Amino acid sequence: IPLPKEIRKIKGYSPKFNGSFEGTATKWLTPKWGISAGLRLEEKGMETDANVKNYGMEIIEQGNHVAGYWTGDVHTTYKSSFVTLPISLNYHLANRWKLRLGTFVSYRMDGNFSGYVTEGYLREGSPIGEKVSFTNGQIASYDFSNHLRHWHWGVLIGGSWQAFKRFNINAELSYGINNIFTKDFKSITFNMYPIYMNIGFGYHF
Repeated sequence: IPLPKEIRKIKGYSPKFNGSFEGTATKWLTPKWGISAGLRLEEKGMETDANVKNYGMEIIEQGNHVAGYWTGDVHTTYKSSFVTLPISLNYHLANRWKLRLGTFVSYRMDGNFSGYVTEGYLREGSPIGEKVSFTNGQIASYDFSNHLRHWHWGVLIGGSWQAFKRFNINAELSYGINNIFTKDFKSITFNMYPIYMNIGFGYHF
């Protein structure tokens, strides 16, 4: 997946606790095809360090919010809790293997998107605006948590392997279709779409 032009380099990435707990019911329409729906509680998060150029930003400096375009280093912390409803079409590939393709709707219960900038400068208002520098360890914080979107939806693809009679190994890739921020949020000039790979286990009743 190509990076936005504003991001020059990813200097660090750390996935935080990304756990989920889910209950799913499946109705098999034929020996091969079935439909499933579930309810999932999940926690998603990460920390990143990046070097950027003309990156839309609104920093907090001495209690005041200053918006503009940042060039330099950015540290970001993201964490959100969701209630998710996944619905999928299932296919019995073989005796122990099952594939699924579907969609999901998520509601964000809480969330944090914040961090700081350092070793660079902010151009106020536009890429040629007044220059405000932060160097030699100086930082300026930012917090976009109030602009996170509550409702998310997307598509998923996954599979299950029946390791034992009632024990499954599961894998799933999900891709969010809508931006994690609300439409009226303009500080970051490109959309951010969540992509997650989940690997876990399940018990079959």
